[in-house]
Amino acid sequence: MTALARKIVIDTAATEFATDVVAGLTTTPKRLSPKYFYDSTGSALFERITELPEYYPTRREIGILNEHAGDIAGLIPPSAALIEFGSGSSTKTRILLAAAKTLAAYVPVDISAQFLHQQMAGLRREYPKVAMLPVAADFTKPFDLPDAAQTMQRVGFFPGSTIGNFEPHEAAAFLRHAGRILGPGAAFIVGVDLVKDTQVLKKAYNDSQGVTAKFNLNLLTRINRELDAKFNPACFEHHAFFNRDRSRIEMHLASLKRQRIKVCGECIEFRAGETIHTENSYKYSIDSFRALARGAGWAPTAVWTDADNYFSVHVLTLQG
Repeated sequence: MTALARKIVIDTAATEFATDVVAGLTTTPKRLSPKYFYDSTGSALFERITELPEYYPTRREIGILNEHAGDIAGLIPPSAALIEFGSGSSTKTRILLAAAKTLAAYVPVDISAQFLHQQMAGLRREYPKVAMLPVAADFTKPFDLPDAAQTMQRVGFFPGSTIGNFEPHEAAAFLRHAGRILGPGAAFIVGVDLVKDTQVLKKAYNDSQGVTAKFNLNLLTRINRELDAKFNPACFEHHAFFNRDRSRIEMHLASLKRQRIKVCGECIEFRAGETIHTENSYKYSIDSFRALARGAGWAPTAVWTDADNYFSVHVLTLQG
């Protein structure tokens, strides 16, 4: 990517961030997209979250991938490109790169360009035979694959139960969007968190070290830095709870007092106790996720879980 192209991408992302923040804070109830958690600080905090004793999803998913890496690799065509939607640190991807010996290219797609490019140096050293083709983009929107990957068969990878951050109709829309990028007959490997005991869920999103709270509150710090707002994070509190009727964890930032903050020229008023809804994390059963996938044009091909049925890894095949 040229310097000019990189500047255009950055400027466009900054404008979109400002537009989305103002729109989200002026709607009722207030909300912000979880994709904006992941500036460099937020990405680093999330990596810390994945190592917390209460946060089971990462350990369980890694365990499944390690146990079934050979089975998964067997479903990846020779000389294919692995397209990862929202790559982050690529920790789980290393398991697939090590198992799928004939992979030709790895295309990590992530909104945090700085974090993305930091990861590439290590991967290039570890897997010199695999072309590393990073794409700095919002993976939920149309993006262009690198020229080298255009003619390859493609396999999608979407770990971490990020699919649960979407509303169900949005998740179906994303699966259709991924299908357009990956192409007919493509395989898609998707991590999905499962419904389980409520106390396990609550502890996972309210850790004793307060790292998840810092992760949530960092969104306000990012808005201050990038949009010249004046949020005082100390005047907000992290709230996370399980909404049983919607089968989802909800994360909010609750205002501790009545206050008024200016953001991009807009005066945003908060009542004491009013919240900004920052994230949902839907929990599925195996059958409910498979039904969602079928409705979006994907045929369930395989699924594996951990011993406690806390987490699942699905392989889907695009129909048509």
